Amino acid sequence: MRSNHIKLIITVIIIVIFTIFAFSIIRIVLSPEPVKEIEKIESIEPRQEIIGVSTENRKIESYTYGNGKKKLVFVGGIHGGYEWNSVLLAYQFIDYLNLNKEIIPADLTVTIIPNANPDGVYTVTGKEGRFTIADVSTDSKVLAEGRFNANNIDLNRNFDCKWQEKSTWQNKVVDAGKSAFSESETIAIRDYILGDKPDAVVFWHSKSNAVYASQCEDGILPETLNIMNIYSKASQYPAVKEFTAYVTTGAADDWLASIGIPAITVELKTHDAIEWDRNLAGIKALLGYYGGN
Repeated sequence: MRSNHIKLIITVIIIVIFTIFAFSIIRIVLSPEPVKEIEKIESIEPRQEIIGVSTENRKIESYTYGNGKKKLVFVGGIHGGYEWNSVLLAYQFIDYLNLNKEIIPADLTVTIIPNANPDGVYTVTGKEGRFTIADVSTDSKVLAEGRFNANNIDLNRNFDCKWQEKSTWQNKVVDAGKSAFSESETIAIRDYILGDKPDAVVFWHSKSNAVYASQCEDGILPETLNIMNIYSKASQYPAVKEFTAYVTTGAADDWLASIGIPAITVELKTHDAIEWDRNLAGIKALLGYYGGN
């Protein structure tokens, strides 16, 4: 009897061990492989990154497509809600790439920073992130206030090229900060550019209806003239080597010239439209230029 009891116990133990082992095998077979799932997530485009925050802690985001060695960066909204159409243009470009990723050449990477001044946009729209034209204030005073960040600094006077504490906008004196790169927004753009080392940068503004070259102490880079003319010819915005309407200091594109990176400023014709067809033509021309070499 005792022998039979021992045999029964051993049999039960064997059955339990076999059952546990069988269930383990089934779980391994049926469970997704973690490594493959991670690889799948990393391959999704756009690759979205928070590159910094605004004075009031709003996100400054980048959206990146492609994996080529050559890099193009497009920046909207450095003048916030005053030039809100430059932000919507950047988001339109993101939407377009989501549906047409094949237009990016294999040897090119494209990054879009749609809103470099989210506090200024919030002043005018009351929205964080995406907004619509219906959200935009029609009050001219509010629109003008939206040009600046929450510290009332003109961010496009806060970069390190001929920087001065007081600068100009039209016939007005504007605050350019306590020093070059004193603002969290310009620090975010600076650090991203220095880390990414793009081949060229395009800034979208409004409303001078032109494509401007960048320059600092050493003049205009030859490659800057090339991309100015390429974008201008395709988009039909006039090409202008130098902005002469009034003196500007500490501009973002001019800082890029000072560190050897070609940059242009594309000024839309109005403050209230994204002029998509013209800009898409200019974008495609640059993609072909950098992707064809």
